[in-house]
Amino acid sequence: MKSSTCCALLALLGLVWTAPRAAAQAPAAPAAAIGTGSLTGVVLDSLKKEPVPYATVVLLPPAPNDKPITGVAADDNGRFSLNKLASGPARLRVSYVGYGTQTKDVTITAGATDAGTFRLPVAGTALAEAVVIGTKPVVEVKSDRIVYNADQDVTNAGGTASDVLRKAPLLAVDGDGNVKMRGSSNFKVLINNKPSPTLASNLAEALKGIPAEQIQSVEIITTPPAKYDGEGTAGIINIVLKKGSTQRLNGRVSASGGNRNSNGNASLNFKTKKLGFTSSAGTGGWYGPSAYDRTRTDKRNGSVLQLDGVGNYGGRWNYGSLGLDYDLSEKQSLSLAASINTYRGADFNNVVNRYTAFNPANSQLYTRSTTNRFSGFNGELTGTYTKTFATARKEWSVLGQYANNSGTFGYDFDQYANSAVNLETGQASYRERSRGRTPGHEITFQTDLVQPFGEKHTLETGLKAIWRRTGSVADVEGKQFSDGDFVLLPARATNFDYDQNVQAAYATYTAKASKKLSVSLGGRLERTSLAAQFRTTNSELPLRSYLTLLPNGNAQYAFSDNNSLRLAYSKRITRPYIDYLNPFVDRSEPQNISYGNPNLDPELTDSYELSFNTNGKAGSLNISGSLRRTGNAIESIRKTAAEAGFTDAAPGTTVRTYANVASNSFYQLNFYGTAKPVEGWDISGGPDVQYIVRRSPALGIERRGFTAGLNLNTSYKLPKKFTLQGFLYSSLPSPELQGRGAANLYYQMGVKKTFLKDKADFVLNLASPFNNYWRYRSTTDTPDFSEVSNNYGYMRGFRASLSYRFGTEQQGKQRKSISNDDVKGGGGKQGGQ
Repeated sequence: MKSSTCCALLALLGLVWTAPRAAAQAPAAPAAAIGTGSLTGVVLDSLKKEPVPYATVVLLPPAPNDKPITGVAADDNGRFSLNKLASGPARLRVSYVGYGTQTKDVTITAGATDAGTFRLPVAGTALAEAVVIGTKPVVEVKSDRIVYNADQDVTNAGGTASDVLRKAPLLAVDGDGNVKMRGSSNFKVLINNKPSPTLASNLAEALKGIPAEQIQSVEIITTPPAKYDGEGTAGIINIVLKKGSTQRLNGRVSASGGNRNSNGNASLNFKTKKLGFTSSAGTGGWYGPSAYDRTRTDKRNGSVLQLDGVGNYGGRWNYGSLGLDYDLSEKQSLSLAASINTYRGADFNNVVNRYTAFNPANSQLYTRSTTNRFSGFNGELTGTYTKTFATARKEWSVLGQYANNSGTFGYDFDQYANSAVNLETGQASYRERSRGRTPGHEITFQTDLVQPFGEKHTLETGLKAIWRRTGSVADVEGKQFSDGDFVLLPARATNFDYDQNVQAAYATYTAKASKKLSVSLGGRLERTSLAAQFRTTNSELPLRSYLTLLPNGNAQYAFSDNNSLRLAYSKRITRPYIDYLNPFVDRSEPQNISYGNPNLDPELTDSYELSFNTNGKAGSLNISGSLRRTGNAIESIRKTAAEAGFTDAAPGTTVRTYANVASNSFYQLNFYGTAKPVEGWDISGGPDVQYIVRRSPALGIERRGFTAGLNLNTSYKLPKKFTLQGFLYSSLPSPELQGRGAANLYYQMGVKKTFLKDKADFVLNLASPFNNYWRYRSTTDTPDFSEVSNNYGYMRGFRASLSYRFGTEQQGKQRKSISNDDVKGGGGKQGGQ
């Protein structure tokens, strides 16, 4: 939603300001004559072709008389309606803060008259042969979300979506690319308000395949309304991609290179009177060193396991998209969008395993050399039909989407007994390899209706159905010593299908109760049915279904034009994704076995949020307090191999899986503000403090404690079209169910030079120049063992980027899109744990 009571009040203030100052001394304008005529229209940003919510619309007499007859503020979609007007000639003047003013002659009849579209230019721009695009702040604090305008941050040049999310408010990205939102990995990521199955299944790797140059902004929505799927208890991250569109051919090409990643990408767009075309493509790679160490102590007998690993990682990604928009008429449009995202990579590591047992006869020393391989493919095709009506704000849309999502995974390792160094391959005491794939597809249909009742009441309703099928097929082979052939290990294989179908209906009623108070109440009813078939064991999970009611609502009170208070509540559901469900037993890491649990139940979370928002010439400030309670929470749990039933595992081995074993509460206080101390200098950021309580009666655990984070972003414009930018994020360790998470520190600085008549940019970025790596230290503590793990994220990096724009780059018309934000994915390969 883009509604904001504060913006509406500012628009009303603008209504008064539109009258010339001389008129302030003149007698009040006569009351408008009452008639039967009406005027409707829509206000758009001339560059982006997007609605301008709450624009000021004033009805004036014919020139030269500028005394207003009446006026109104446009709604969320930029639409306006003036009623009970007397027939005759008049003028409509439209304006809004930050835009130029447009005036149009109209003739009022005894019936309804469509005044057409008003396209407001951004203040300070010239709409001639060359268009200069107005700038926005790096961070915008809105009533229902925080928007990080990535296209205004010069340090993003040449990076990936992972780099962009690292800088967005309320988000944190660790050295492995795992993302957390408000300290939680339970959130949903959308692309242009629609899902990507690849993001859901392997977010950390998939984000590396989206170039930063394609990202316009990142929206952080902490209490999503009923029109969004009920998934993602911490909220929704919506990545908005650029959609260039203009009357002429335009586009962009760019290339970058550095010691952590490199890429090249391009876009090409055009628009005729009714047809719009957008396209983008890119390719790139990532690479770097890795290292970790782990010390595990058996509390029962004092045995100690020490792991020391070094290695490197690397991979490539490819990205492409096409979009077509066709206006059947002024009130009907069709759009078709297609995208392909692929990635492929490998992680190599060499681990020295030292196990000092209580009984010396059980002690072990060996080296294991492991290569993990993975790949992913996501292809999506989405079609949309949208119809608007003569009634302002009324809109109906129908959407359909097909998404094909598949991936592969596997590993090869050679193990050398009684050695602290690698030997020749033929001297390996044991070798193992595995190959697997995760096929999957989704089919989605959705219809939405926005029905206004007068100027102050709106009802939004919709229906949606998702048919989702996924699965996992994997084989494992092994052999002892150098002689003989690899043999299949049938007990280690997996072959299963998983079907999940979701049908949903929602309704949201919004009312402006008074000039200062607006209220929204909604609910979403979702039916989930699921079934699984396990071919390796000739068993199945019988078909089961359940209904879930997810109410939500919010109320916003405006104390003044610049100050408002918002209270919101929502209930959210979490359905486990394939990484949580896959029963494949992964033994690629020494002394650490992991597998999924196909019998997981969904989580339900109640979220409460109270926020205060203030805006002024000097900047803005948002203060929010929230509470999230999750029952039957899905948690990653660790056990000894013997406790988990793996009698064939080596001494000192632990097992990780997932289970509904906890009840979690998050108490959070967040401050986020923007400021402009002097002309050309922008600052945004603020601290975030959380008190976390985790309880698990099943495990006999209760953990609680504080954590905090700090996000700062600043930019300064220098003469001769130079821009400096800096960013810093840091966080304290956080309490987990069986231990404590890692602290985080990341900072970056960059400089941009614009040249060739504002067509080209050169950007140089430096990441963490004063420290080569950051040590992510986490702990695990159970009744049987304790563990300290250090993962070294190599942060220090440099990147140089060059980009060139041709034609007139503008933003395209936003269309409705599918949003399958209904499954638990998380931040990394194992669901973000």
